[in-house]
Amino acid sequence: MGGRGSGKTRAGAEWIAEGVRTGRMHRIGLIGATFHDARFVMVDGASGLKGINPEINFEPSNRRVLWPNGARADVISAEEPDYVRGHQFDAVWADEFAKWTAPQEALDMILMALRLGKDPRMLITTTPRAIAAMKALVAMPDVVTTHAATARNAANLPPTFLAGLELRFGGTRLGRQELNGELIEDNEHALWKREHIEKARLRKVPELAKVVVAVDPPASIAGDECGIVIAGRGTDGDGYVLGDFSAAGLTAAGWAARVAEAFGHFKADCIVAEANQGGDMVKQVLIDVLPNAPVRLVYATRGKRTRAVPSAALYEQGRVHHVGAFAELEDQMAQYDGSGKSPDRMDALVWALSYLFPITRLTPQIRVV
Repeated sequence: MGGRGSGKTRAGAEWIAEGVRTGRMHRIGLIGATFHDARFVMVDGASGLKGINPEINFEPSNRRVLWPNGARADVISAEEPDYVRGHQFDAVWADEFAKWTAPQEALDMILMALRLGKDPRMLITTTPRAIAAMKALVAMPDVVTTHAATARNAANLPPTFLAGLELRFGGTRLGRQELNGELIEDNEHALWKREHIEKARLRKVPELAKVVVAVDPPASIAGDECGIVIAGRGTDGDGYVLGDFSAAGLTAAGWAARVAEAFGHFKADCIVAEANQGGDMVKQVLIDVLPNAPVRLVYATRGKRTRAVPSAALYEQGRVHHVGAFAELEDQMAQYDGSGKSPDRMDALVWALSYLFPITRLTPQIRVV
């Protein structure tokens, strides 16, 4: 378990490289949150396998990596647990386990495939999150855990990266997770509970009646995030969180471009944007990149926690489903208690759900007999 930039990927790649070089590993599983993650982080990434062993041959169409000595690794997405069936390994490297959509189901399939050789082993490299599967994994008697803080890898990181992380997470519970690699339990004072999110999680999007892109613009580009969350309301009346396009350090044109990308990708019906930090300028920035898109400006007149209560109640009722896993968004939801730095992703989520589930006020009916 390690913080951001602590060297988790390099550790995993070195472990596999050593195992192949010494002849201990012949049939290997490389498991990422998605096939894209496994390919571009674990194999082709700067700290991945090809950076250590340039002589390896990666065959994307066959989803496999081949070494000159005959060792082979199958590249697998954790989104497809059933795809693991039929495979068998003497070693597995699993990356960012805490981000997987169905971590327990995928882990169960992998453990059943880890059956070759005299001493099959698995290495999991991840920034921890207090999900049920993670806590169960750490509690297993045959699991050994190690920790690596981001600061321990400072010699290999730009000072601006470390400063940005400290600005964003320093002094917070989430910072202990993201910087120190600690497994931090949910904040008991937070409105959202991970168990509510996990229980209602889905893999496929149902038929939707309306889709909205919600935007919480940054106050500045100095470390502030622009919250961009996509959500829809199904024909069944439930809510569905479809994507999180949030990013930090963007200019107005930069975050507007990401909103445009999300609007087109999810075929959204409208954009909902908080206007407290820019008023009509926010709307104009969005219209410049999407001239024909309906833009609805909303204004915060109550505190964040108060605004979030109706949305959190929908989760408790099981009426909002995350289609996939959105680690950073879910971390903010499970940690925010009304204090500390503004949770921009959570804010965008609340705006989206407030638009899709407006509060209906009943008018008293008076009858005279």
